Amino acid sequence: MLLHLAIRDFAIVDRLELEFRPGFTALTGETGAGKSILIDALSLALGERSGNEQVRSGAERADVTAEFAIESLPGLGNWLREQALEGDPNRMLLRRVVDRNGRSRAFINGHAATVNQLREAGERLVDIHGQHAHQSLLRSEAQRQVLDAHAGLVPLAKEAGDAFHEWQRLCRVRLDHESNALARDAEREQLAWQVEELSRLALAPGEWDAVQSEHGRLAHAASLIEGVRSAIDTLSESENAALGALSGVLSRLRPLVEFDESLRESIALLESGEAQAREAAYALRHYADRIELDPERLGEVERRLEAVHNAARKFRAAPEALPDLLASLQVRLKDLEITADLEALATQEQAARSRYDRLAAQLSAERSKAAAKLAREVNAAMKELAMAGGRFEVELRSLLPDGGAAGNEQVEFLVTTNPGVELRPLAKVASGGELSRISLAIQVITSRAAAVPTLIFDEVDAGIGGAVAEVVGRKLRTLGEERQVLCVTHLPQVAAQAREQWSVAKGTEGGGAKSRVAVLDQKSRVEEIARMLGGVAITATTRKHAAEMLGLR
Repeated sequence: MLLHLAIRDFAIVDRLELEFRPGFTALTGETGAGKSILIDALSLALGERSGNEQVRSGAERADVTAEFAIESLPGLGNWLREQALEGDPNRMLLRRVVDRNGRSRAFINGHAATVNQLREAGERLVDIHGQHAHQSLLRSEAQRQVLDAHAGLVPLAKEAGDAFHEWQRLCRVRLDHESNALARDAEREQLAWQVEELSRLALAPGEWDAVQSEHGRLAHAASLIEGVRSAIDTLSESENAALGALSGVLSRLRPLVEFDESLRESIALLESGEAQAREAAYALRHYADRIELDPERLGEVERRLEAVHNAARKFRAAPEALPDLLASLQVRLKDLEITADLEALATQEQAARSRYDRLAAQLSAERSKAAAKLAREVNAAMKELAMAGGRFEVELRSLLPDGGAAGNEQVEFLVTTNPGVELRPLAKVASGGELSRISLAIQVITSRAAAVPTLIFDEVDAGIGGAVAEVVGRKLRTLGEERQVLCVTHLPQVAAQAREQWSVAKGTEGGGAKSRVAVLDQKSRVEEIARMLGGVAITATTRKHAAEMLGLR
């Protein structure tokens, strides 16, 4: 449940610290005082859209932190460990910072996080029903989502949707093959001879560089032999060989060190040069022993070079790229040979269709049971909400034979508000007030089945009043016995049913508007309920009425 909310420089709120308790809490106050702003701030911490308009005028950034107790949500604790976002045991901190330039940062338990991670965590913590939720209920897609969520069918619906998309993908592949069979056959034939020709060439990776190097050596063998022999003679085998001359120089210099130590450095350099020259002479002799004129091998290498050059020109590729080209052509040919098997494609498609049909049929059966249950619950709630002559049903309109990504049926909420009148779609029947009441009944019922511990209703009681409002208040109070419930309301009948009541007021301070929240004691609650009942002029009678309403608790 929500424990604490800290708000800094958000909209018209400069600084606000709120402590929350279990049960049903009502947020009341004049229109425009900022009641819904508190919900907006919490929504920001839960991963909703951010923007620079949320930063209070004159401030650099808006900062919202929400603290939750999560001991009743072991799955969320496991998720935090998987994401490496652990914090204090059984506690969770969600924080969102929005800069003046609109840049947003997110944190979970002090760790930097993504907005998607905030949103994923928030979906497990809080369920917010906005004051315009009834408008979304007019859409068939939203009605289906409500039914599936209420019945716990969201995972099954997703699995069926994934199966549908896979079936459709394989269907497109098969149709594409059928419509392009001639082109594919021509491409396959061309690829086959290309692969065969490059396979015969059998150019190995790196072979091109090696062949070029060998050709250069063989083609210039005579020059190499002559140059190496000349170098060996100059170094060690001629009458005036360099090594002999160096040895003579060293023989003359070494005795002179006795007279001048500064010669030692020059002698060391000459000794090093002599050693390196001897190593070079040894290496050249070894090279000369290996190199020979080989016209036959030279011819083989030249023929290999010509074959590679011809293939490179034919395939319009660099010689060194031919091995990679062969590999890519082989992969493409294999793909074409697989897709060429129309029977295999049809088998895969049918298997995917069968899997979808099985999942969709299971989903339909579960939806049928859930639809009947939801209809019974909403009908009972409608009677309590002064709509005793009305009736509510959930129609599952078949989409067979092919179904769709959402299953084999379209979900439609049907309602009539008068006895004996034919059921019609919700959007075409209900008036504004009736729609609000039906929407509220659905939201309260479906929220009871939800797994989240905190439920927030933001002025969802608009358009109702009198005895009906009292019933709504009692329903929210009953719901508060199981969950933490917060409700922004203008109705005294609803507020009077709350376990705790907060008053939100807007004042002027420092030249700007600021919201303030006060937790009301019993006396203050009487005054606030009286204000909600009687407006500006609060009389003793109004206060008495307010006290009586609070006594209903």
